[in-house]
Amino acid sequence: GKFEVSVHPAGELMPAFGVVDALEGDNIEMALTAAYYFTGKDPSFAFSCAVPFGLTARQNAAWRKHGNGGKLLDDFFAQYNFMARSAGNTGTQMGGWYRKEIKTANDLKGLKMRMGGGVFGEAMAKLGVVSQNLPAGDVYQALEKGTLDAVEFVGPHDDQKLGFNKVAPYYYYPGWWEGGADLEFFVNLKKYNTLSAENKAILNAAMAVAASDMTAKYDTYNPIALKKLVADKTQLKAFPKAVIDAGFKACMEVFAEHEAKSPTFKKIHQDMRAFQRDQILWNRFSEFPYNQYVNGVKI
Repeated sequence: GKFEVSVHPAGELMPAFGVVDALEGDNIEMALTAAYYFTGKDPSFAFSCAVPFGLTARQNAAWRKHGNGGKLLDDFFAQYNFMARSAGNTGTQMGGWYRKEIKTANDLKGLKMRMGGGVFGEAMAKLGVVSQNLPAGDVYQALEKGTLDAVEFVGPHDDQKLGFNKVAPYYYYPGWWEGGADLEFFVNLKKYNTLSAENKAILNAAMAVAASDMTAKYDTYNPIALKKLVADKTQLKAFPKAVIDAGFKACMEVFAEHEAKSPTFKKIHQDMRAFQRDQILWNRFSEFPYNQYVNGVKI
């Protein structure tokens, strides 16, 4: 065709976490990744993926497309020579697999847990969790051997394929650290700006279709996988409110610490929260009462 994208798996051209450096150095044109893996460069990267007690998939799309989120993130990422566009959203994630029950916040202390990137890890450290950065393929064996106590990954569809239910019986919800985790296409700005208007339109349309398709797939396949997990004796557990409250307090402390250090972080965070407050207001009169009723009757 007129416009082609060659796809390379992680590690073929560079290590998976080397894509931002490669984009900055004009060594690649695009990357597909999760922005919160790069919060070591700047914690503001997290806003392009997920932050604890943040936006849902729909809210995130609205903030970025029709709120200020898109411009704020474009301005931020321009310094790294790329723009970020959604590659899809997982929706609200599960709270992870545990080898023991989590009854109080004290049960988190000393827990060795594999988790995603971002400010979530900093908040969990305040609760005493020991973060372990392991590739997904190594998690099963670590849980089986007991060198890992818990893992936070995505949700039923992905988790079932990795077999976590066979080595950790307790599956907790909700994943309050990822109300809607967005994966990203990072597009090299210099390369993008050399494209014709037609090819820019082709690329933008393809990214939009990919984003919509990913979210739809998770919504379709997660309940199917969840039923299979429960049939295989997985024990579904809701996090006690006191545990989530402790997580909320720790997260707000982390946000305040980053705001004090970074005007950019503060600007993006405050705008996102203002947008979220409006979404919560509208939700109280729309989807929340609707879902509350529908979830309580037999369909």
